[in-house]
Amino acid sequence: MLRLRAIMASGVAAAALVVSSGAVSAHGTTGADSPAPGGSYQARMVRALGDSLGISDAAAARRLDSQARQQSVLGTLRSSGADPRGAFFDEDGRLTVNVTDASTARVVEAAGLEARTARHTADELDAVKAALDEAAKRELPTGVQGWGVDPVTNKVVVRVRDTATAADREFLDKAASYGSAVAVQDSDGKAVSMAGTVYPGSRMDYGNHYCSVGYGARDASGRQVLVTAGHCVENLPDLYYDGSHFAKGTTTRFHHGRNSVDMGLASVDAGWTVAPLVGTWNNGGDIAVEGSRRAPVGSDVCKSGATSGWTCGSIKAYDYSVTYTDPGQPATLVTNLGLSNACDLGGDSGGPWISGNQGQGMTSGGQTDNRCNGVYGQGTSYFQPLDDTLRYYGLSLNTA
Repeated sequence: MLRLRAIMASGVAAAALVVSSGAVSAHGTTGADSPAPGGSYQARMVRALGDSLGISDAAAARRLDSQARQQSVLGTLRSSGADPRGAFFDEDGRLTVNVTDASTARVVEAAGLEARTARHTADELDAVKAALDEAAKRELPTGVQGWGVDPVTNKVVVRVRDTATAADREFLDKAASYGSAVAVQDSDGKAVSMAGTVYPGSRMDYGNHYCSVGYGARDASGRQVLVTAGHCVENLPDLYYDGSHFAKGTTTRFHHGRNSVDMGLASVDAGWTVAPLVGTWNNGGDIAVEGSRRAPVGSDVCKSGATSGWTCGSIKAYDYSVTYTDPGQPATLVTNLGLSNACDLGGDSGGPWISGNQGQGMTSGGQTDNRCNGVYGQGTSYFQPLDDTLRYYGLSLNTA
């Protein structure tokens, strides 16, 4: 605080290749469409495949021949229980079939294909996928990019961009209810947690420092962001909650040694959400955030922070200017702050201020001699108004 101082993608690609490998030209064989080695495929298709894989045209044609041959064998095994919906080509080009019993595995292996014992049948995964479809039809989860059955992982894979809306979170809760049948990934195919919720006022770490979690909001594209004090994200750091990465600083209006406004944002990782609840550190339960209407001067206000916890006071002024003189840093003028006598301490920065059920701001700084020995009116502190920050960045606040 300032003081006055991708697995699923490979599975999809393989599935597409299975379809392409059986394609046979029905046109003439001159020019660019002449047969490739083996005579079964258009030359430009084989050439494009070879170029993308870094192999010769002949090797590409052999690869296609092998896949087509194995696919044909699989087609003869349907009556024996081998389900094509659970089949995929592995990295070595072998057609692998997911099976759930030993007898089917023996049939598959006797035919020269690879059998893999799977936990979930294709019918089970299709049923999960259908249930998620129905959930999305009831209320569209705009932060969820897509979902589908992936035979490689033997799961329904859900790709998420963010979890800004209630519909997003409800959809992921639904997905989580299916346990091991579902995997959640971010849009780059990296696994993410389905239970990543952070609460305003909690500690968030970056490097050897820490601030407090502020408010969750959504930008114009619906992406979830963390609204925080600008000095908490001055160097656009990675942010951690309870040891797990949950956000990264993206923009700030605070810079030591320059005239500044202490507001900033961090992008929230897919699979995480900032709860619309302010923690009170065992002082009566969490407070639901219902808006960001500015409270008049003289209003009671409370703040939540990772160091001093829950403290309260009254709002003394707005549009307040402060000169911060932090040790080892050049002096910095910060304008447009709120002034209060609620007590705060180092590490409370970025944490939420609330009056009634209306969010008021994020902790910016305070007096070096603050001693938070009581709950009400024990210090001099400054906060960055929330409404100004939402308006400046064009954000919509997450509300209960």
